[in-house]
Amino acid sequence: MLSYNLSHIRELEAESIFVMREVVAQFENPVLLFSGGKDSIVMLHLAVKAFTPAKVPFPLLHIDTGHNFPETLEYRDNLVKKLGARLLVGSVQDSINKGRAVEEIGGNASRNMLQTVTLLDALEEYGFDAALGGGRRDEEKARAKERFFSHRDEFGQWDPKNQRPELWNLFNGKKHRGEHFRVFPLSNWTEMDVWQYILLEGIDMPSLYFSHDRECVNRKGVLLAKSQFVTLQKGEQWEKMRIRFRTIGDMSCTGAALSEAQTIEDIISEVAAARQTERGSRADDKRSETSMEDRKKEGYF
Repeated sequence: MLSYNLSHIRELEAESIFVMREVVAQFENPVLLFSGGKDSIVMLHLAVKAFTPAKVPFPLLHIDTGHNFPETLEYRDNLVKKLGARLLVGSVQDSINKGRAVEEIGGNASRNMLQTVTLLDALEEYGFDAALGGGRRDEEKARAKERFFSHRDEFGQWDPKNQRPELWNLFNGKKHRGEHFRVFPLSNWTEMDVWQYILLEGIDMPSLYFSHDRECVNRKGVLLAKSQFVTLQKGEQWEKMRIRFRTIGDMSCTGAALSEAQTIEDIISEVAAARQTERGSRADDKRSETSMEDRKKEGYF
């Protein structure tokens, strides 16, 4: 096993637990956004530690695009059953059926951007006033503009120029009726910190994060896994590759990475040598220089 000085990991753990307890103290009806990815898994693990011996005092909300990896859904359902947690699912397909969202068409169509409508509708339907998300500041430049407590207006929109100051761990959760907050307990964590914590805590992870053989297509540098949601374009072909996923999302836009990493220790070594952020393999983030920030302003995670 690799050897690390992990005192800073325990400091990050304590900070995240403090933030979660602040959420429960300040808000009436919080929810934890759960995607089945490593950050939301760690966040749920921290929530269990924060409120033991009681159960986690808020439900989980998964926004299901209908294009999820089957391994993600299987892991999600097993974990929820194990913890006895309450799971709510918002369906992008339902949003499309109701005319609330319009299905993209074309060779690069994805449902990832459609999640915003489904998420905002779910928050309004259940009356959630705070949504805990697994965003980290090292993921993408727009993430770095967030606070721990990130205010959203009555339309669920985010104004990066109107963020509230956070001094000495004082968090301002005051809001008007109809407004809510996104809360990011992992704000000060990095991808490396997350994997070191997973190793330290012995957290079981979805198989997608480990090296395996899968047919993929290389589309402008993004390795997309074979599925019914990815259509080959002219000149493309499926190739068998040994890959793993650094991030887990919609199958139509989540890119894989060539990898031989079969253990958590292998993944940590790989992350240490990486020169691209994990979201660098997301096709949806490559649509424009400000794609993430534009979606966040509209109400995205």
